[in-house]
Amino acid sequence: MVREFKLPDVGEGVAEGEIVSWLVEPGDAVEEDQPVAEVETDKAVVDVPSPVNGSVKEILAEEGEMVPVGNVIITFAVEGEDEDETDTTSQEESTETRTDTATETGPDAGTADEASAETDQDGEMSTADGRVFAAPSARRLAREQGVDITTVEGSGPGGRVSDHDVRAAAESGASGAGGAGGDDGTSGDEVTSAVSDVSGEAGTAGESGGAAASGASAAQASAPSGANRDRTLAAPATRQLAEEAGVDIDDVPTDEERDGEAFVAPEAVEAYAEAQQEAQAADTAAVAAGEAGAQEERIPYRGMRRTIGQQMEASKFTAPHVTHHDEVDVTELVETRGELKEVAAERGISLSYMPFVMKACVAALREFPMVNAMLDEESEEIVQKKYYNVGVATATDAGLMVPVVDDAGNKTLLGLASEMNELVEKARERSIAREEMQGGTFTITNVGAIGGEYATPIVNHPEVAILALGAIKEKPRVVDGEVVPRHVMTVSLSFDHRVLDGAIAAQFTNKVEEYLEHPNRLLLE
Repeated sequence: MVREFKLPDVGEGVAEGEIVSWLVEPGDAVEEDQPVAEVETDKAVVDVPSPVNGSVKEILAEEGEMVPVGNVIITFAVEGEDEDETDTTSQEESTETRTDTATETGPDAGTADEASAETDQDGEMSTADGRVFAAPSARRLAREQGVDITTVEGSGPGGRVSDHDVRAAAESGASGAGGAGGDDGTSGDEVTSAVSDVSGEAGTAGESGGAAASGASAAQASAPSGANRDRTLAAPATRQLAEEAGVDIDDVPTDEERDGEAFVAPEAVEAYAEAQQEAQAADTAAVAAGEAGAQEERIPYRGMRRTIGQQMEASKFTAPHVTHHDEVDVTELVETRGELKEVAAERGISLSYMPFVMKACVAALREFPMVNAMLDEESEEIVQKKYYNVGVATATDAGLMVPVVDDAGNKTLLGLASEMNELVEKARERSIAREEMQGGTFTITNVGAIGGEYATPIVNHPEVAILALGAIKEKPRVVDGEVVPRHVMTVSLSFDHRVLDGAIAAQFTNKVEEYLEHPNRLLLE
C-alpha cells in the first residue's frame, strides 16, 4: 500500500512552502514522526515528519521548489502491506491520503524497491532514527561538514544540537565523534552580543549567470561547419562573390557536381555567408550576456525575505516615522555589568547589556504608557498596553527576526538574560516558533555590535516605537570641570508620529538614559 503525503499547513495561514532539503531518499526506511524534509515558509524553517512507518517510495518535489499547501510531495510504502495490492478505497486526511498502487501509471511506478538505501555517497547523512534533537541549520551544517549528527553531543537546552556543536565535532577530525559541548549563548563587550548586525542574507540562493555562458556554447555549436574540400569548381564571378563575403570557396557546402568535382553556385555562397554572419552575431551576443551574467546573481524574493520586506514596507508607508537621537554616559553601567557578569556565568547565564536596557525601557514605559501602545485604525482608538512584551531584533542567515520576551516587567535581570539568550539562539537556528515572535509591545535593536552609532530603525508595526542602541565608546566628557574619558552609548528612538509627539518621545528617551546612567536605580523596579 502506498501512502501519499501532502504538504501540510505548517503555520497559521501559510499557503506555500519551499523544500529546503530532503532528509531521506527513495528506499530509505522511516519511522512515524521521523523528519523527512526541511520546509521553509514565510515564517520559519520547520521539519516535516513522516506520518507512517514504512519506506520512502518516491520524492515528488525537488529541493528549492515552491510547493502549494496540499500538493503531494512524497509517497511512502507502508510497512507490512503488499505494494501491489489493489484497494479501490481512497481515504483523505488533512496531510495524507492512501491510494491504490494498481492505478499508478508512468515509467517510475513501482521502482522504489530498486532505489539505493544509502545516503552517504554524496557526503550527506540521513537520520534514520529521526530522534536527534537538532535545529534544521545544525542538520544542514552536519551534512555539509560530513558529521554524523546522531553522534554529536548537544549542549543546548534539553540536549539540543547547535551549529556550534556540529562545528566542534567537525574540528575533532572524525565525522563519527561526538562534538564538544559549547556555550552558544550571547556574551561579549559590545552593547549587546545577543544581537549582531541587522543585516542578514536571504535564506534561499538564486540563479547565477551561468546560463548565459552556456548560451554562448550553444550559439557556437550552431555555426555552420565548412566542407573543407581540397578542390572546388566555380565560375569566376562566384569566386569573386566568396572573396567579397569573406568565406573560403572550399568551405561552402554544395550537392552539385561538375565532371566529378564539387560545384558551387552563387546562391550557395550567399546562403553560407549569411549563416556565418548570423552565427557570429549570436556568438557575440551570447558572450556579452555571459560576461554580464557573471557579474550578477539573481536571488528569489520569497519566503522569509519577502515577509520581512512586506512588514517593513507596511510599517514605513503606514506610520509617519520620526527618529530622536541622543547620547548617554554608561560608565556606571559598564562597571556594574562587569561585576555581575562573572556571578551570572557561575549560574550558567551569559549576561550582556541588553537585559539592563530591557529593564530600563520597561521602567520608562510604565511612566510613559503612550510609548507602549498601538493604534487601532479600525475603531479609531489608541490602545495602551498594561503588559510589557519586549522584542529583541536578531540577525539570522534568513534575515531579521524579532523574538519576544513576554511579561518582561515581571522578570528579574537574570531571568531576562536567560530567556532572551534562548530565544535568540532559537531564532538563529531557525527553530523558533511563530508565537515566540508575536505579541510584542516595544522593540529594541542594536547597531553597536557592528560598530554603528546612530540609526533610523523602522517601527515594528503595530507597535509605535523602537529603540536602536549604538556602540559603547570612550569619549571625552566634562565632569566636575575636568575633561575625562567616559563610556558613552548613542541611542536612536524611532516612533509613529500619529501616536507620539516629539516631546513625549524625548522624555521617554531621557528616562531610559537616567536608568542606564544610574543602573542601581533599576533595583527599585
